[in-house]
Amino acid sequence: MQKEKPAVDFVFHLGARTDTTEFDYSVHQKLNVEYSQQIWNYCTINSIALVYASSAATYGEGELGYDDSHDIVEQLHPLNPYGISKNEFDKWVLHQEDCPPFWAGLKFFNVYGPNEYHKKRMASVIFHSYNQIQQNGKVKLFKSHKSGFEDGDQLRDFVYVKDVVNVCFWIMVEVTKYVKVGNSLTAGLYNVGTGKARSFNGLTKATFAGLDLQPNIEYIDMPSDIRDKYQYFTEANMGKLISAGYNKPFFSLEEGVEDYVRNYLSKNLFY
Repeated sequence: MQKEKPAVDFVFHLGARTDTTEFDYSVHQKLNVEYSQQIWNYCTINSIALVYASSAATYGEGELGYDDSHDIVEQLHPLNPYGISKNEFDKWVLHQEDCPPFWAGLKFFNVYGPNEYHKKRMASVIFHSYNQIQQNGKVKLFKSHKSGFEDGDQLRDFVYVKDVVNVCFWIMVEVTKYVKVGNSLTAGLYNVGTGKARSFNGLTKATFAGLDLQPNIEYIDMPSDIRDKYQYFTEANMGKLISAGYNKPFFSLEEGVEDYVRNYLSKNLFY
């Protein structure tokens, strides 16, 4: 007897091969493009709303800025196969005539927070910093190999995972409103960051502060295989999401890191 399929009203497709040091593009093609296309087609055929994870890695060195405009997607130049695969799927999506009843591709910036231990090398600098402090009392950060940036002053838009969850939940609620009362949220690509770039030095100091310790930072050479594929600056333009109606304040870097360190990492809450 064939089992009845469970009713599905909404899909969050967040899984991906996120390893920026995996240079075999066929791996990313299979997992980040082809599999995502299957998810898209399933949601289209079955009229299921879809939110999927894109990435700030699609912006490359930021030559065209960090605006989540559909107009620049074809012109972006990601720095590594992971970013390329995410941009390839974004490009494919924007060419589709058949779509889910609603879709959003969320361009996540540097997400950190509880439940990232399984990402290993790709876990956030906060996670690795905490473990280094526990083991050695100090944190190793990459030296800068680009003029204009001091060691550890590479800038990223770090966003707490609780904010990511809030954005995802808000979109789901808005889409439900749309179905029921006609309140509209436009389908498309959206940045999800804080809109404020911060340095790795600042992030590491916040990690030490969460442990009530003075900073102890050592700068090491960046591996040669990623030097020319490394983003030195990212900062989300959050205007599009805010204009769509999202108005909940984001955690500051200090607030997010303190919550993560004190309430999760320090209590060994890895789940």
